[in-house]
Amino acid sequence: MNKSELVEALANKESLTYKKAEEIVNLIFDSMAETLTKGGRIEIRGFGSFVVKDYKSYMGRNPKTGELIQVKPKKLPFFKVGKELRERVND
Repeated sequence: MNKSELVEALANKESLTYKKAEEIVNLIFDSMAETLTKGGRIEIRGFGSFVVKDYKSYMGRNPKTGELIQVKPKKLPFFKVGKELRERVND
């Protein structure tokens, strides 16, 4: 499922216009992104949690030339699936 399919499903299920459903989905995604940007954690019971993980710098290799390069430290969002969702998928 992609974002437009999610918007369509919300619009159909709740009898909303596509535009209103799109605003709701965008609000949710924007709020989640803002929380993660500020270093917060998002937990949706039964679904999973989102956190930002810090990765230290390391020596990498350019795949084209084989040259060693310094990879800068970075932060990446990480999703951990919840127990209920994991069980639903495995049944």
